[in-house]
Amino acid sequence: MTSPLPSSPAASVLDLAPVVPVVVLSDAAHAVPLARALVAGGLPAIEVTLRTPAALEGIRAIAAGVPGAVVGAGTVITAEQVGACVAAGARFLVSPGWTDALLTAMRGSGVPFLPGVSTTSEVVALLERGVREMKFFPAQAAGGTAYLRSLAGPLPQARFCPTGGIGPATAPEYLALSNVGCVGGSWMVPADAVAAGDWARIERLARAAAGLRDAGGTCR
Repeated sequence: MTSPLPSSPAASVLDLAPVVPVVVLSDAAHAVPLARALVAGGLPAIEVTLRTPAALEGIRAIAAGVPGAVVGAGTVITAEQVGACVAAGARFLVSPGWTDALLTAMRGSGVPFLPGVSTTSEVVALLERGVREMKFFPAQAAGGTAYLRSLAGPLPQARFCPTGGIGPATAPEYLALSNVGCVGGSWMVPADAVAAGDWARIERLARAAAGLRDAGGTCR
């Protein structure tokens, strides 16, 4: 992910906030108030996953209606999805894994991207292709902080957004690592709060998540 985010002072989505909310939208009508609550809580980078039919409409609504949000698309696995997400207004792309075809599409999209990795060979292969920023997924199942700490020695040029099984108790441990820019998680967007339209609760959870980097100590 080498291109800067449009209209953003940060060079990378990894530097926008310590946590990227991973949002699964069942109703596109929730997209704008949900994004506003997350932004108000200090989490501007929002990953809307392509797991539901409402995802693209939700991305489009956030891009048009929440100026403070940097909305991205997650669970991107095909070249066709890349084009559809960017057309909807996605400002970054996240995949759970990658192939050369998908990587080519993401690289040609004009927006930053985080291809998913879970092994050292995948990391080396991406570095060989000029990609230095990646999603580490599924983080907890793939080795967690111990695995990422081991990668930092031989591959210090790689930076990660670990996602998968991370919560408020473990996020600071990841954020304390030198090769972690941010983490992804969904604990600040609980399904019951979204369904109830409890945006105040989501804003409180987002604000707590935005302060987790300090809880983990020095990250770099």
